[in-house]
Amino acid sequence: MTIAELPTLSAPSTRKLDGLPVAIIGAGPVGLAAAAQLLERGVEVVVFEAGTSAGASVAAWGHTRLFSPWEYLVDEAAGRLLDKTDWHAPAAKKLPFGRDLVADYLLPLAATPELAPRIRYSSTVTAVSRQGMDRTRSTGRSTTPFLLRVQSGGATTEQFARAVIDASGTYSTPNGLTASGLDPLDPERIRDNVTHALPDVLGSDRARFAGKHTLVVGAGHSAANTLLKLAVLAREDDSTTITWAIRGASPVRAYGSTNDELEARGQLGDSVHDLVRSGQVALVDGFEIDDLRPTTDGRVEVSGRRRSENSTIEADQVVNATGFRPNLGMLREIRLSLDEIVEAPRALAPLIDPNLHSCGTVYPHGVTELAHPEPNFYIAGMKSYGRAPTFLLLTGYEQVRSIADELSGNHGAARQVQLVLPETGVCSTASPTDSSGVDTGAVGSSCCGS
Repeated sequence: MTIAELPTLSAPSTRKLDGLPVAIIGAGPVGLAAAAQLLERGVEVVVFEAGTSAGASVAAWGHTRLFSPWEYLVDEAAGRLLDKTDWHAPAAKKLPFGRDLVADYLLPLAATPELAPRIRYSSTVTAVSRQGMDRTRSTGRSTTPFLLRVQSGGATTEQFARAVIDASGTYSTPNGLTASGLDPLDPERIRDNVTHALPDVLGSDRARFAGKHTLVVGAGHSAANTLLKLAVLAREDDSTTITWAIRGASPVRAYGSTNDELEARGQLGDSVHDLVRSGQVALVDGFEIDDLRPTTDGRVEVSGRRRSENSTIEADQVVNATGFRPNLGMLREIRLSLDEIVEAPRALAPLIDPNLHSCGTVYPHGVTELAHPEPNFYIAGMKSYGRAPTFLLLTGYEQVRSIADELSGNHGAARQVQLVLPETGVCSTASPTDSSGVDTGAVGSSCCGS
């Protein structure tokens, strides 16, 4: 079935699911893996990607090197699709940049004859519901097609599906800079002074930071990566200064451990620790931000509290590396079961909540932990972790393998989940206020190094 043949609202109205595809939201690593896994099982799919090409969010931080080597980055079903082409697998132990992940894996995968006709680019899913049913109606719900509202080319259309996998990620929805989780009171006035996580400090964004004072906010790996890039810039331009603000009492998570099974991740933490010890980076711990306001000279004043005392920091640029959170507005008419704290599926949350779980070990999980009260609806990939850190692509690949077995009727295989992930080698006794300051990196907090 080609995209042109996929059912649309012009087709006869029906509540039967036969012939409808599984809709996948997002053509990133996990979304494309879901498509590959389902097609391998004979299940039709359609993929909606908001960007103009596969891996658009990854491309946004393409200048950043991952600390997961290639052996952890290629989904098995996706690899089998690529093996039918002239694709050559990268060296297993090599650490790619984000741009390499896109160019050497995601774009070739999206271009395979199996996937290419099933991906719709520049197509943003703005809402998911059921045909003729809001979330309050129950009778016949499980046999009623999903309805996705999609914006593309200035028009809004609707698409039917038998099931939905939301793998849209969280990179476009960062956490707020303030300790309350809210935006500053007047965000437009400081827009030019605040940047997203993982700016291209040594490349396209260099002019924003060279010779300036930068405040990096956040206690995770994205913050650590930016600090290292800023330190390189400061060595090239000694008028560049760096301050690092964290809400918690200690940056132990960012410092990591020499026992980390991902060597580059451990080295990342060691390097940042060295910067703080040498004074190249001024660490301000226990800092809770209340607001950000512009100054008369074009800078920004960051006001808050440190150990119960009022405190302010002035900077030219502020990097928001406080992590990410899921966009749930598009799912308002879907029956979700989400944890109240981390906004992950309720059964998954205890396995990943940094308030309860701090050692980097993620227990095996699949459809059982990812299920919602809405039949045949799943959130997978980085978005499934809600606000929690330590997501690895291997986790997402096993999630969608399990989901694909479930949707293809192999329920036993869907529940035979085994996942072995590299240990971080670091445990902490983070308080609840620490955890929301720990970011999830780009693909995840366990993805990106220098």
